Amino acid sequence: MHILVVNDDGPPSNQSSPYILVFVKTLQSAGHTVSVILPHEQRSWIGKAHIVGQVTKPTYFRPGENSDDGTTHSRPLSSKEDGEEWVLINGTPASATQLGLFHFFQDRGPVDVVVSGPNYGRNSTSLFSLSSGTIGGAMEGAICRKKSIALSYAFFSRDHNPSIIEAASRMSLKLIEHFSLNWDKGVDLYSINVPLVKDVQSRKVFFTYALQNYWKSGSSFTEIEASDDEDANTQEHKIRESGEVEGTISDVSKTSTRHKHKHFKWTPNFSDVSQSVEESEPGNDGWAIQQGHVRYDSFSKQANIGIVLNPGSITPLKANFMHTSLPLGELKLSSALETVPLQVHIPNATARLYAYIAYEDLYVQPLILSALSSILSPSSYATISSFEALPNPANNVLQITSYEFVAFDHLLEYPLSSLANCYVIRKALIRKHYLAHTIQSWLAKHPTSVLEEHVPLTVGFEVDYAEFLDEALIEAYELHEFFIQNEEREAGEKDWWILKPSMSDRGQGIRLFSSQEELVKIFEDWEEDEPSADGESENEADLSILSSASATTGESNLNADGVITSQLRHFVAQPYIAPLLLLECAGRKFHIRAYVLCVGALRVYVYKDMLALFAAQPYKEPGVLPGNPEDNAETGRGPGIDMRAHLTNTCLQDGTREGSVVRFWDLESSSLPTSALESIYDQICDATAEIFKAASAQPTNFQPLPNAFEVFGVDWLVDGHKKAWLLEVNAFPDFKQSGEEGHIVVEELWKGVLELVLRGESDGKSRGFFQDLSLTVEDERKRRYEDQESVKGPWELKKVLDLDLGRR
Repeated sequence: MHILVVNDDGPPSNQSSPYILVFVKTLQSAGHTVSVILPHEQRSWIGKAHIVGQVTKPTYFRPGENSDDGTTHSRPLSSKEDGEEWVLINGTPASATQLGLFHFFQDRGPVDVVVSGPNYGRNSTSLFSLSSGTIGGAMEGAICRKKSIALSYAFFSRDHNPSIIEAASRMSLKLIEHFSLNWDKGVDLYSINVPLVKDVQSRKVFFTYALQNYWKSGSSFTEIEASDDEDANTQEHKIRESGEVEGTISDVSKTSTRHKHKHFKWTPNFSDVSQSVEESEPGNDGWAIQQGHVRYDSFSKQANIGIVLNPGSITPLKANFMHTSLPLGELKLSSALETVPLQVHIPNATARLYAYIAYEDLYVQPLILSALSSILSPSSYATISSFEALPNPANNVLQITSYEFVAFDHLLEYPLSSLANCYVIRKALIRKHYLAHTIQSWLAKHPTSVLEEHVPLTVGFEVDYAEFLDEALIEAYELHEFFIQNEEREAGEKDWWILKPSMSDRGQGIRLFSSQEELVKIFEDWEEDEPSADGESENEADLSILSSASATTGESNLNADGVITSQLRHFVAQPYIAPLLLLECAGRKFHIRAYVLCVGALRVYVYKDMLALFAAQPYKEPGVLPGNPEDNAETGRGPGIDMRAHLTNTCLQDGTREGSVVRFWDLESSSLPTSALESIYDQICDATAEIFKAASAQPTNFQPLPNAFEVFGVDWLVDGHKKAWLLEVNAFPDFKQSGEEGHIVVEELWKGVLELVLRGESDGKSRGFFQDLSLTVEDERKRRYEDQESVKGPWELKKVLDLDLGRR
């Protein structure tokens, strides 16, 4: 593929154009023909401009091994001389595109795609995009009828790590190759924002729209003395490294009656951008970058579609800066960065159901599509890539996608024909402090409820800073009593509590403590990891993730996930459950993941084929230390507390996870016979039914809809007496952590979910949402029900609750 590369940052420079050299080398290493023509100096913020009346002149750049090693020459290499040579012009990015397409590189054949970038910093929202020379260069290619991509690297740190830049360039290469082969005919150009983060290759990629925002702070220029001038490279470097961090507001005199000779420096206030993003609804390009997802935008002649790539988004655009209609949701890339095929099922005229399947988990997406095709007859349904593909908005439609992209407006407007895979409001279950309140309220009215025996004592509190912790714990009587009792005990005899941030998941931020001093130290450590108050956190670094303060020397692998600042406010604390049920063959702590299906308002089912998820390290009680007991007694976080032995979230485990995921019914052994497994399963079923009863009594925080369903991941811990204790309820459980061992479990789960949701129960007691459409392949349906005779039947969903909430 012949790729023409332009930019607005100029030739390689550690100061003002630090990414171009690595990016070009990445393209070349993939076997592409790469032609490079760039402005000879910084031309950012110039948009799609050409300089009228200027004679554009070229010079010739011969790149070196590093960004500052290249040399510029007034004449090109002769045909007899070897070496790579780029073209530099005293013009704009748009002019570079014109000259590259029609006046240079003609011997290399037609250009297949124009890539403008990588830009030094993000290009998201209209404030950036309308002024961007990077987008301007790609826009010029688009109006010349060339596939064009504007590429920007959004940085979150001032340390431009070469390995991170290389990873971002590889990610960019994959996206360029994908769009070159899968170009939407309604798109003129794509604007892609790639984040400079070390795990960029594992970040999500979202299609987004471009956020419309405005300057709010007045002038974007600062007055300077007429003699105080800087070159363009220095100015751009300061804007990117400092302006986006702190923002500036010009102090323009309003009292002068005579003109004073002065100069003006471009110093835009980027806080206007960040504020507009914070105030906006999810789904736009700025939001996607802030959430740490890949984003890209695409443009066409009448509209623009944003796809920002940063842990950001993708926005397809039209060549007039209006965003086109775009596929909402996540663009799925495999672990090898290959794009997942759209897999659109083309129906015939008899299609009675349309399915929008865009699940956020690459592991699950093909399983859902496979389950759908095994349950529905091919002539009865069609998959669609967006709601715009519906022949009529009143058509029967099933949507299975991530929460952010569920078309709730359509769901509410068409309650008899629109079905979605999640409820609008369910925080009574999925937020830890809300769940605690839900259960405590239920127990106050139903003191004999089974939840009394299966939910540990939970203390919730809210705190912003460590210095206010004492005030936050004033009413935490149980904690105060615990602290007093533990003061009288020896280090190895102390009881322990576990601290959990209410808004976090995937094991983030979980800590152990045995005294108030240790609890305070946890919060102090988090504060030490916060961005400094000198303004550094106001640029792209304000999206930084607080390092998950190491609770042990062995917890470094957890730090990469971190805890988002906004999650560190609401907390719950619970007694550490001990003794635990430990299996002789493993010796590691484990928890049970039960998948729970909720249908309508309200039926609840527990999936019988549960999973056991094991910790990475052999279990040791928190007070049992391999090292110096005094270390642990001092802080509760010393080298004796290896959190890898206490956290059973497999997403925190690096390398092989062999033996970390086991099917629950395969745990059968002499110490854990089938009768014990059945007892644990029955406890989970009974307690699950009661949990959803309790949530239904909180109508403000749990509102099941008759035309919705949702799969929750409910986690349980089993103690040494084989009693199951509730840990948490997860919306959109991370299925891919089930790995190969749990693949069949998840696959059969979705077959059962879709069977029940679409067709209802086999005995006819509960109807399916589309039961009258004759969608199912009856032979397949009959076979699966017959297979449930075994205790380990592949996908049995046991109904544990059937409530009529008056919304059926």
